[in-house]
Amino acid sequence: MTNVIQLTPPSRINPQEMRIGALLNCFSQHRRHVDDVFWLKENAEVLNILEATNARPGDGALETYASFYANVEKRMQFFPQYYRFFLGIVLDLEDLGMPGDQGEKLVAWAREQDLPQAELSDLQRMEAARLFARREMQPKGRDALLEDRVRRFMKRSATFALPNKKAAYELTHLVFYLSEYGRCDPKLGSDAKRSLHFAGLLAFIEQNADLLSEICIAMQFAGETPPALWTDWLNRETALFAITEGPTVSVQDDYHEFLVCNWHQSVIGDAAFAKGFVYDRMRFDRSANRATPMREMSEAMFNLDEARSGDWVSMRLRMEDTLSPEAMHVLAQAETSSQHFEDFFHGFARAEKLSTLH
Repeated sequence: MTNVIQLTPPSRINPQEMRIGALLNCFSQHRRHVDDVFWLKENAEVLNILEATNARPGDGALETYASFYANVEKRMQFFPQYYRFFLGIVLDLEDLGMPGDQGEKLVAWAREQDLPQAELSDLQRMEAARLFARREMQPKGRDALLEDRVRRFMKRSATFALPNKKAAYELTHLVFYLSEYGRCDPKLGSDAKRSLHFAGLLAFIEQNADLLSEICIAMQFAGETPPALWTDWLNRETALFAITEGPTVSVQDDYHEFLVCNWHQSVIGDAAFAKGFVYDRMRFDRSANRATPMREMSEAMFNLDEARSGDWVSMRLRMEDTLSPEAMHVLAQAETSSQHFEDFFHGFARAEKLSTLH
């Protein structure tokens, strides 16, 4: 009788703490210089996602930020225009386990300098208020109508039936701030939830995994279940990311999409950042085999001119005759993914004619 011994090959994926340590080391030490504003942006984003998902990177992983943390007060005083980046990074580091109280000192200084008054955008004022609240402070001269204004913006669903990435990203970030990144109910009404569906339909039709990940996360935070078609597609796209390492690789890459796709995986309870990272420079590239039907659809709709209608039932056959099979496949999937599709299409079609002015 022959004894068969089964050998389990070692996994190429490092344990989670090592993976996170390598990821943070890459962003803090190997992609950009600390004096580059894009260093602030990238590190604020990766730390924000780890803190929002209650990751436990361990003390060793955070050591890579020791020098930055020790000198952050001087940097923020010289570059106050980036105060939200500085606050976000420091507060996340402390809440992830780095010892110290720099965050409270920096929030107090930003409040004393009245830095939120330099903001022109309600979205940025919402972010500042959220950062201050993390250390139990609020900006001077609190704007009592700020939340009312952003909620009016969120409930106007027609805004999100048209391609407008800036508006869609602002919608998702407002949900993040109102929900404390999923820690409380953002109290969205049906109109705002419909806005998320409209923005998600556009992102899916565009095959934009970056934006669709944020929308699906915002929907989860708002108590909505994202369409299974969207989350299944995001699962596939996340798995298809390629990582290239080496001291000379370009960092003009898809790092943000990689981060938010993995954030989405964590929010839905799947394995996040399940790649073999290295303590070196890395670039992150999405799958190159992705349909991009949005431009084709927009051109087809525009060229229909007087024949264009906001009634999807009557327009479906025209679309089938006009679009490529790949574009029509994506559109057909979008139709079945959300109960809001017909209302969305009515706005997307832009069939309303301007009244003649006399």
